[in-house]
Amino acid sequence: MAFTYKDAGVDIDAGNEAVKKMKNYVQATFRKEVLTELGGFSGLFALNIKKYKEPVLVSGTDGVGTKLKVAMLMNQHSTIGIDAVAMCVNDILAQGAEPLFFLDYIAVGKLNPDKVANIVKGVAAGCLQAGCSLIGGETAEMPGFYGEDEYDIAGFAVGVVDKSKIISGNSVKAGEVLIGLSSTGLHSNGYSLARKVLLDGSVGYKIDTNIDELGMTIGEAMLTPTRIYVKDILPLLDKVDVKALAHITGGGLVENLPRVFPKGLKAVIDTFAWSPAPIFGLLQKTGNIAKEEMFRVFNMGVGMVVIVPANQANLVLSLIPGSFVMGEMQKTEAGQKFVLLK
Repeated sequence: MAFTYKDAGVDIDAGNEAVKKMKNYVQATFRKEVLTELGGFSGLFALNIKKYKEPVLVSGTDGVGTKLKVAMLMNQHSTIGIDAVAMCVNDILAQGAEPLFFLDYIAVGKLNPDKVANIVKGVAAGCLQAGCSLIGGETAEMPGFYGEDEYDIAGFAVGVVDKSKIISGNSVKAGEVLIGLSSTGLHSNGYSLARKVLLDGSVGYKIDTNIDELGMTIGEAMLTPTRIYVKDILPLLDKVDVKALAHITGGGLVENLPRVFPKGLKAVIDTFAWSPAPIFGLLQKTGNIAKEEMFRVFNMGVGMVVIVPANQANLVLSLIPGSFVMGEMQKTEAGQKFVLLK
């Protein structure tokens, strides 16, 4: 018997069909600096060096984690790519970088061209939100490694910032203000706990259970795409003395905020300064999760934190709708870096 690659579970023709179906989504993201078309061995991007005195490239990579399980349960794959983009571009944005281009990596058990094109449609939508180009990627069919309906997605972003404008957080001082930018929900972190509480426990919720306090089903709330903050933050950098930016991902406010300010300071947070989306309250109540644990695992309604001088706080609030003062920086003793005012 003569075997073919298709007999082993890899369909080259399906891969080619997927590329055809995603082509328009990808090309819609191209900035003028993109020099290549879809299908080459690599992506070419001509950096506009005249725009910068000392251009520094900033890179980031991430995945979506077990939020993918929710997408698979719902058979809804058109937004998970937004999450992949968001997790990368929000990270490089935290150092003041403008995202330039993005590459994705999608691994599947069985290549369904429509499904893969739908995933890439979400990636392209995220790139458009971030103002960057999707200049390349890889789709790998891996039978026997993933189940037929399973897949994983990761992303890689590259941005640029002038060396003199890198946001490091080193100049943060006591008395400066923390301003929160609201999240759209869980974003892409804490899903192992969220799924255990809402979907795998004895509560009785199903992925399509409609919850009045959410105004939608459990699945819809959990699949809400991660907010991309690029178009909120980049214009701000020319008008405000932004001392630090923190992307609130895994580890929540407790772990991520201390990464962006120097020793000798602590972030004092007023947890009553904002109202997190209802999904957080449902999680805490259903799982009987301690408040401290909630703030260590989830973003708790804050996806990005901006630290600015106190006299510029009102300007930030006027420039970014829905932003709010959530605390201030104070001097610390004994190494304490984070305080939740309850």
